[in-house]
Amino acid sequence: MSLALFDLDETLISGDCSSLWSAFMVKQGWVANEQAFLQRDAYLMQQYAVGQMDMQEYMNCTLEPLQGRTQQDVAQMVQLYIHEVIAPRVYNDARECLARHREKGDRTVVISASGEHLVAPIARFLGVDETLAIGVGIENGIFTGTTQGVMTYREGKVTRLMALINQDASQLQHASFYSDSHNDLPLLTKVGHPNVVNPDAILHQHARQAGWPVFAWR
Repeated sequence: MSLALFDLDETLISGDCSSLWSAFMVKQGWVANEQAFLQRDAYLMQQYAVGQMDMQEYMNCTLEPLQGRTQQDVAQMVQLYIHEVIAPRVYNDARECLARHREKGDRTVVISASGEHLVAPIARFLGVDETLAIGVGIENGIFTGTTQGVMTYREGKVTRLMALINQDASQLQHASFYSDSHNDLPLLTKVGHPNVVNPDAILHQHARQAGWPVFAWR
């Protein structure tokens, strides 16, 4: 059994689940200053595209509308969001790749720089039970609007994965990782089988130079 690791946003699905969720929260009336919120989200995502995002700042922004809401309320809204927004955006090629790895008996893990309140239920919808995502603060069943632990962003993905596999670096030799973003180069360069999916320009150039396979998933 080998590790099969998958980024989520723009890899398994078309779009970024956090930004899509932000727009969905606005649609549901969960955001006070809608225009300012969406402008801030768009600006920070532009920063992500060039590798300069302050992930803590982004999470503070996207978690603010959840502060004071119950886990149950958020979970119910996330299920509606998955049904209406995410389901139509799942790549057929992604489903087929996940199925191939499951048939081989591989250990599939979705590892994403989005919040665990989104990543875990989306992954379950895709048939993946194991996830590594940004931890969100919950006290007595209420969202605090804060984050917890090491963020699964850039080098943080490597840190969290190593903890998951009990620091057994030998498992990375046979591991596959699928991603679209140059922000995932720290992990892509650690695995034995890096796979580039619908890559951004920086990652595409790196993949060509490194001889990594490049896929166009639809």
